[in-house]
Amino acid sequence: MTLSTSEIFDQVCELMAPYNQKSLTLETGTTFAHDLELDSLSVMDMLAAIEDHFDVTVPLNILPDLETIGHVAEAIKNILDE
Repeated sequence: MTLSTSEIFDQVCELMAPYNQKSLTLETGTTFAHDLELDSLSVMDMLAAIEDHFDVTVPLNILPDLETIGHVAEAIKNILDE
């Protein structure tokens, strides 16, 4: 079964709930560092939970490019489509 980017985004948002301490409305442009004020350890913990959920491994070389929830959803979509 192939998930759409929006389905992946919705699931990523659910997985991010424990990290959304400010109870922001999560959008594709929501940033981890600025909007959610997550430190690098929290981002790695969150990413590990996302990887476990989707049973994927996000390549380390793309991690610096994953600044928003939308970026993560697109990356997961690309990995699942490979």
